[in-house]
Parts: sequence; C-alpha cells; structure tokens
Amino acid sequence: MFKDTKAFSGFSVDDIPAAKEFYGTTLGVEVSEENGMLRLHIAGGNPVLVYPKPNHVPAEYTVLNFPVEDIEAAARELTERGITFERYNDEHDDLGIFHGGGPLIAWFKDPAGNVLSLIQV
Repeated sequence: MFKDTKAFSGFSVDDIPAAKEFYGTTLGVEVSEENGMLRLHIAGGNPVLVYPKPNHVPAEYTVLNFPVEDIEAAARELTERGITFERYNDEHDDLGIFHGGGPLIAWFKDPAGNVLSLIQV
C-alpha cells in the first residue's frame, strides 16, 4: 500500500519564528514557511515538517540526524555559531563528540528542546 509513497517526518516546536531562525540561519538549512508550518529542505528530497504545538514537550529521542564527513569540523563550526553540545556521560571529548561505541555522534538541541545530532559517516 505504501511502497511508492514519499513519506516524510515531522516534529513539533513551540515557537515557529525561533525555529525558522535556528534551522535557517544557525544551521544553514533551506527553510520554507506555509500555513504556519515550516518545511526543512534537506538533501535526499523529502522535506521535514516542523509544526507549532502550544503544549509542545520536547521528544526524549533524537528527532533529526545530520550525517557529516568530518564531525570534528562540524562540531567546531556549530560551537562557533553558539551551539552547546549535550553530554550524557563521561565518554564525550572536549568538543562534545561521543566516543562510547558505534559511530561518532554529537547531540545538541534546537530552541524548542528537541534533540538533534551530528553523526560521522
């Protein structure tokens, strides 16, 4: 039934203008706005829907992963743009990159508290 559908994902925020500024300016993602919602135009084709929710509660999981070839360079650049990386235990380096097994990953949050990540590919 859904074999050929072009599904897309989405998540909520509590402040659309702040989200637009963060995703568009801080992260440099192409953002469009329509009907009070945002679409993040990321590589791969299908946009990510960002919708307002007055009683928004941040997800307790990573809602969006950004694959990068050089996680250290990406983490440094985002730090220069004011991003603070999350540290969930002692297995993070000085940049906030997790070295506890699996791919190198660094988590950070958007203005609504949603968790995003850089992930080394």
